[in-house]
Amino acid sequence: MKIGSPFGFCFALAVLLFAAGGSVHAASAPSDANAKATFAGGCFWCMEPPFDKLDGVSSTVSGYIGGKKKNPTYEEVSAGTTGHTEAVQITYDPKKISYDKLLEVFWRNVDPLTANAQFCDTGSQYRTGIFYHDESQKKSAGESKKTIGKRFKEPIVTEITAAAEFYPAEDYHQDYYIKNPLRYKLYRYNCGRDKRLEKLWGPGK
Repeated sequence: MKIGSPFGFCFALAVLLFAAGGSVHAASAPSDANAKATFAGGCFWCMEPPFDKLDGVSSTVSGYIGGKKKNPTYEEVSAGTTGHTEAVQITYDPKKISYDKLLEVFWRNVDPLTANAQFCDTGSQYRTGIFYHDESQKKSAGESKKTIGKRFKEPIVTEITAAAEFYPAEDYHQDYYIKNPLRYKLYRYNCGRDKRLEKLWGPGK
């Protein structure tokens, strides 16, 4: 789908998958002993992989947050009328990995200079955001944003907001990069995500 569409390329591929009857298993329920972190970085398919590979992260769930509509559908969020943004909610063990480390990984996987868009997907539903779950996370997020701000001449537009209710996305979106690797790689490449990230942050590790 062309850049500038209110739906975006991510939406177009998701519709094709849904029409084909694609589905995946739901993420496992998090342990009460673990903490949560919620980040928005554009199409949520691309935000699960960098966190899934971290030791100390037990699950990532794609979903919607930041809007007023209850139990939104993917089609509603993609239309840009709900106020929600695509996001991932991470369950992690603070004894094994710090929230600061999660923030570091988050920044490295987003374009914090572009408002209401990420790469080829445009609209407020693709805006970047850090949704904190307590005052400690809020403080860490604010400090990290200031640090990142020193790296660029342009202002950092990523929002830092208290986490409201998070609505898990439909099952076929969960672990999309695992269940549909070819479609995922095609989307990621055509969206220019890695090219832009390398320009912003340098070669990936």
